[in-house]
Amino acid sequence: MHCKLEDLPATIEAPGTKMCMQTGWGGMAVAYNVMPGVDSRPMFKGLPNESCPAPHWGYMLKGTMLIKYDDGIEETVSAGEVFYMPAGHNGISAEEIAWIEFSPEKELKIVFDHMAKGMK
Repeated sequence: MHCKLEDLPATIEAPGTKMCMQTGWGGMAVAYNVMPGVDSRPMFKGLPNESCPAPHWGYMLKGTMLIKYDDGIEETVSAGEVFYMPAGHNGISAEEIAWIEFSPEKELKIVFDHMAKGMK
């Protein structure tokens, strides 16, 4: 399978924010995300440990994001770096960021279902 980033279906769009995702890639979802900044902690309230339950593998295209893990470890992912984020994390950035990520569909569905409830 293959597609251009601009052809991935948009799942969430808001001013300055675009989250695009396609499922069905061998049990994985591919996503392209652009945000003016982010603090995922409010989005994940109500999930176990109030953090993202999905692992992600990806590449940071633009900006820098601080990742805070449930075990207290923190790391910074910057543009030009590949990354792996195990389940149990939050991301924080004060600048525009863009990244591509691959995540298991089952765990990612939990995240998007939770976020959709918060948008209602």
